[in-house]
Amino acid sequence: MGVIYFKRFRMEVDLTEDLPAFELPEGFHWRAWADGLTDLHAEIKYRSFCDEVDSKVFPILGDRWGCQRLMREIRSKPGFLPEATWLIGCDRGYCATIQGIVDASGMGSIQNVAVLPAYRRLGLGKALVRKSLAGFADFGVERAMLEVTAENPHAVKLYRKLGFRKSKTTYRAVTE
Repeated sequence: MGVIYFKRFRMEVDLTEDLPAFELPEGFHWRAWADGLTDLHAEIKYRSFCDEVDSKVFPILGDRWGCQRLMREIRSKPGFLPEATWLIGCDRGYCATIQGIVDASGMGSIQNVAVLPAYRRLGLGKALVRKSLAGFADFGVERAMLEVTAENPHAVKLYRKLGFRKSKTTYRAVTE
């Protein structure tokens, strides 16, 4: 067995500035958090990450039951913030999800931005992040952060466009 190291960026954004408006493309709609939606969030998360680099970095994302367990853990955190947790749906079902928590220091933390592969490049990830950041700001949170795998250049580029700046680089060791 060998070990692979994945470079990760912690990125932060200031929420005290006016946040740009966000809109969903025509035919898509928001679904606010409700406790009965935990498994749906988990399923979208699984289907979004199962064939991506993040499922190598975090094997739980490549496992349907692991994603359900992860969603239950996110929901049970003391700082879970429903106002920063959303689904996006369309006429064919739900296709994107995001979850947010506020950590003990008061910083918002985006847990996952997941868009099904067939719905990428439509602006849904951008809309999810903006909606989540607005939820944090409405709750009085002044800064938010997320972590992203450096080998996901589309996500890194999106977060930079949304005002996130790299605050830390880490390496995650994964056993092959």
